[in-house]
Amino acid sequence: MKLVIGLGNPGKTYEDTRHNAGFIFLDALREKFLYQNTIFATDWRQEDTFQSEIAFVKNGSKILAILQKPQTFMNNSGIAVEKIIKKFDIDIEDITLVHDDLDIKLGEFKIQHGKSPVGHNGVTSVESALKTKEFKRVRLGVENRENTNIPGMDYVLKKFTKKEREIFDETVESAIQGILSDIIL
Repeated sequence: MKLVIGLGNPGKTYEDTRHNAGFIFLDALREKFLYQNTIFATDWRQEDTFQSEIAFVKNGSKILAILQKPQTFMNNSGIAVEKIIKKFDIDIEDITLVHDDLDIKLGEFKIQHGKSPVGHNGVTSVESALKTKEFKRVRLGVENRENTNIPGMDYVLKKFTKKEREIFDETVESAIQGILSDIIL
């Protein structure tokens, strides 16, 4: 079974912000499976046991993947990730972490193992909980600052402009294609 974790912050305040890139990605990924015949995605549901919203990608009754949006706020994402991994006994090689990345320009992404942005507290929390950095990541570029004096911590909590969101959505679509076969195999 695969686990795809999207990092973000819960609540209306953070919707459509750069820091919620992982949540946006998971919503788009889930949409891919909504209207399929045998492989399909369930609705999002709040699971307090895992401090997360989760959805399942299934082939009939068999679970292929769990989609997880930790609801612990970004800096404590590892707490929720650790709970779901223990419950479902998921191997590290079956984990994909999706997150925003200020080291990558808006419109670009990277799928890598063990590489993460410096200073991303959500990623650090997950790495700490898993006691390893050796898992797959989808690093979604969000860097598009014209004013470089805006601190990264403040910038990622700003909402995408309409044009930025269009660019970002195209990037998400490309990144999904990069991991889709991992999920349904």
